[in-house]
Amino acid sequence: MSRVFFSEALDTAATWWRVHRQDGVTLGFTTHDRDLWFDGVLHRAAPGMLPSAIRRTAGFEDDPGDVEGALSHGSVREEDLASGRFDGARIESGIVDWETLERARLYEGSMTRVVREAAGFKAELASRKADLAYDPIPLTSPSCRASFCGPECALNPASFELRAKALNYDADAGVLTLDLSDCAPYRLGQLRWLDGPATGLTHAIIEAQGDRVTLAERLDFQLDVPLRVRLREGCDRTLATCNTRFANAANFRGEPFLPGNDLLAQYPMPR
Repeated sequence: MSRVFFSEALDTAATWWRVHRQDGVTLGFTTHDRDLWFDGVLHRAAPGMLPSAIRRTAGFEDDPGDVEGALSHGSVREEDLASGRFDGARIESGIVDWETLERARLYEGSMTRVVREAAGFKAELASRKADLAYDPIPLTSPSCRASFCGPECALNPASFELRAKALNYDADAGVLTLDLSDCAPYRLGQLRWLDGPATGLTHAIIEAQGDRVTLAERLDFQLDVPLRVRLREGCDRTLATCNTRFANAANFRGEPFLPGNDLLAQYPMPR
């Protein structure tokens, strides 16, 4: 855009920022004293939320930032922060003219950590330049490096998902009882909530037997069962499972027959 902000002594500008959570929810906020609607998102007036100073550099190093605010806005609930709904959320921030709605995006990144501080919270941000630190060259491994049903795996996730109902939850053991007779295929898989206070959250399944699955994380909210869930099968990332169970050995991303480092320590022995 051609607008130059703060070119005059007095400007009608406010800060805006958007949070795109991994459960599909998008939240918009602005430091203006009334709500603003643009880009298809309603930005709620939240003067208590203060994005830090944004610094953009020409180098490859990350441009970090943080956001502080009081737990006063209804869309930022303490239970959502505690349950991890904001972890890994994508962040956009910028400046907007609250009269003409001319705007500019100044920062884009993700939330790396959300912590409680007294009566509020603090979110640490990592800019998009942090992706440059990722090494795209994979290391060798005997197990598959691809995400199950991901792009490299090439399997259709719809073929390995099933909807069920959660009937009971044992908080002490972390065990969830489902209306299924055999949950074994979902060991090392995922469970996504479709109902209740955890709607949209995904949990890893570390064990499955009979009609029960054991979740990797403890649930800190009350479940009013029965609730609908979506299950995705799991994979132990071995070549045998990839070949015999999924017939997908052609897309196996691993080197199960590559000699390990212990081969370097071997030496010939006389007979």
